[in-house]
Amino acid sequence: MRSSLPWFIMAHFGHHLLTALPSPLLPAIRSTLGLSLPQSAWVTTSFALAGGAGQLPAGWFADRLSPALMITLGTLGVAVGGILVGISTNYIMLLIFLILMGILTGGYHPASTPLILSSVDPEKRGRALGLHLLGGNSSFFVAPLIAGGVMSLWPAMSWRGPFLVLAVPTAIFGLAFYIYLTRRGGMTHVQRARERAVEDKPPQPGYKRRLIAYMIMMVLGGGAGMSVNAFLSIYMTDVMMQDLPRTVSEPRAAMLMSILYLPGVFGGTILGGWISDRIGTVRVIIATSIISGLVIFGIRGATMGIGFYLLLFLMGLNMAIRMPVTEVFIMGQSPPRYRATIYGIYYFTMQYTGAIFAPIMGDLIERYGFNSMFLFSAYAVTAISVVTSFFIWDAKD
Repeated sequence: MRSSLPWFIMAHFGHHLLTALPSPLLPAIRSTLGLSLPQSAWVTTSFALAGGAGQLPAGWFADRLSPALMITLGTLGVAVGGILVGISTNYIMLLIFLILMGILTGGYHPASTPLILSSVDPEKRGRALGLHLLGGNSSFFVAPLIAGGVMSLWPAMSWRGPFLVLAVPTAIFGLAFYIYLTRRGGMTHVQRARERAVEDKPPQPGYKRRLIAYMIMMVLGGGAGMSVNAFLSIYMTDVMMQDLPRTVSEPRAAMLMSILYLPGVFGGTILGGWISDRIGTVRVIIATSIISGLVIFGIRGATMGIGFYLLLFLMGLNMAIRMPVTEVFIMGQSPPRYRATIYGIYYFTMQYTGAIFAPIMGDLIERYGFNSMFLFSAYAVTAISVVTSFFIWDAKD
């Protein structure tokens, strides 16, 4: 696994270089195309809905066909989609190509996560996933910075430039990983992972109840939280930087979004995996869920400056710690032969949650304002986290 994990990290980094762009570029897309808030929400929503839809068949095919094929679709295919998004000339074209790119993203996670988890000892799974997630979080940190720089250097292209520029390394990483997986070392890794999955014990009784409760936590609580994330860049330009010209505020907002992913770059996911390997996944999941609501409370009252930057960092650290823990938890609650399929359902649910809530949140923000809706989200995330925790508390790793 040690020889294979760097390849997975590299592929994960390349996969997310383009998927990290829609949210931080939303202010520029809205300004260029003259969109309302609900229309702007559909930019991220169409991408997320398509990405969620791609997870279900990808998980099913990964369990039955070739994980290498699905991983390749999730990297090389995304690069092609990114180029098409970058040449979009109007709102409808943008949505169509974002949907295509979103569908193609579905191939990577359901295929890669079971391969990684089945290749390491149970007591090391959290750390292995933490290292793997380091690649994806690095993309979400780097991509907004590159996007802001490209827009500043290439203003005529606005938001289109970052998609075109970052499609190139995405294609290179995808091609390199495909070559590795289809040669001896990669093929041996895939076969060994499948053999170990067959040997795993079935999950403890009550796993269906715990999986359902966790999905409810993700759909309701996670949806309320992710809908806040979807509008953070617009919140910065419209509320926190309203005195600045858009030519300054839009690239700045895009770059500031990278703070969310800074903890993941510097070991937040590894820390989360290390903690869960020692105290168990459930405690970490419940704690990070409640902290999510508390951070939203803080953001709605913050002003632009060091305090707001620290809140963004804390939000990112909380997300980074939770990511590997969640995937290890699902691994322990899933029958071995259906793991990729269950991961597909999980990623589908996660994508659809934010996608469905975002347009609703955009409409409600226009009616009631950012402050009221962020307050509602904070209450909802906290309450749902507390209630659903009673149904997953007895899980054993």
